[in-house]
Amino acid sequence: MIVPISFRGGFYAGLAVAFCIALYLVWLWQPERQVQRHTENFFHAIEHKNWAAAADFIGSDYQDQWGDDRARVLERMREGFRYLRGPRLIAPHPNVQVKTRRAVWSSKIMVYSTDDEAMEFLDERVNSLPTPFEFEWHRLSGKPWDWKLARVSNSAFEIPADTY
Repeated sequence: MIVPISFRGGFYAGLAVAFCIALYLVWLWQPERQVQRHTENFFHAIEHKNWAAAADFIGSDYQDQWGDDRARVLERMREGFRYLRGPRLIAPHPNVQVKTRRAVWSSKIMVYSTDDEAMEFLDERVNSLPTPFEFEWHRLSGKPWDWKLARVSNSAFEIPADTY
């Protein structure tokens, strides 16, 4: 038996679908969720050594506690991850705090590699840090997805001056 669809029935069905899509977008575009997704996608770009994609997440005004600007941090990431095979970045239980057009994502970050020698170094220098990393994101426009990384910090992480 075929049930004919009336104009009114089709209109209400379309309205219900539009309402569901609108609810999903409101949920997806919440600042906390956007910052969390941007951070996850930034990590995926680094893991895949896709430096062009990683650069898209970093704002032109980027400055970190180690004195790096946007170009310098990209150079350091390329250099540091060059020696890692199959890198993975894991951030358990991240916390996001939003204040209008600024958000701070914080979590301990664990870096893994399939190379045992690299893992010894990572466990000693990064994975054993007692303090979390903080990523400061800035929202550049009224678009809910327009967030750029402006600063990274970790008071316990030190980069030796002779490293680069």
